[in-house]
Amino acid sequence: MDQTKIEELRKLIKQSKRIVFLTGAGISKASGIPDIRGKDGLLKRDANNIKYGATYEEIVSHEYFMMNTKKFYEYYFNEMIFDAKPNNAHKAIARLNDKAIVITQNIDRLHTLAGSKNVIEIHGSTQRNFCLNCHSFFDLKSILKLGVPPKCPKCGGFIKPDVVLFNEPLNEDNLSQAMEAVSRADLMICIGTSLVVNPAASLPYYFNGNNGLVIINKDETPLDYKAKILIHDDINSFIDKVID
Repeated sequence: MDQTKIEELRKLIKQSKRIVFLTGAGISKASGIPDIRGKDGLLKRDANNIKYGATYEEIVSHEYFMMNTKKFYEYYFNEMIFDAKPNNAHKAIARLNDKAIVITQNIDRLHTLAGSKNVIEIHGSTQRNFCLNCHSFFDLKSILKLGVPPKCPKCGGFIKPDVVLFNEPLNEDNLSQAMEAVSRADLMICIGTSLVVNPAASLPYYFNGNNGLVIINKDETPLDYKAKILIHDDINSFIDKVID
């Protein structure tokens, strides 16, 4: 790791009054959760999943959920639900609660568990689940006890995770909050995101802060050219050196 970049990033974080973090699957890898688009991510691993007769993107889609609810939940419970804990990166970001807002594409809720107070979960959370019929709420622990697929004990309707599946729109309120947070920030730090999935990938275009855009990701992103500081490395290998 370039020590000059570490010192420059430390300086930017200290002098910034409003920081917005945009995080993706890469930040949770150290917690044991696989990423999506990395070299060993779910897209490549499940490019042709014979067991489910579909690719990852097809399985985790609105259409597959509606037409193959049982198979969807078999995959969801077995491959997308983890007993994970926040890692050093989540905890370090939480230490900046007084001036940071976290916009996360992840559904694992690890930022909140780490102690971050201002978190916008633009793709939802596995901890929130709703009956499609009567709209009753269930946490993750509850639906894990209801069988596959989980059905509402009140009305018998199917329960859907409050997560944004492929071919579903984002929550407009969450997206508006995210856009406003980015537009008001003086420093934006993107961590562990490929910056290819819209509309999340478009958020950096709303950023005009004086302290610049920082991108920290293992692989290259389409917005690397816009970064004031660009780091192709694992965030957990240096995060404690950057955030006090």
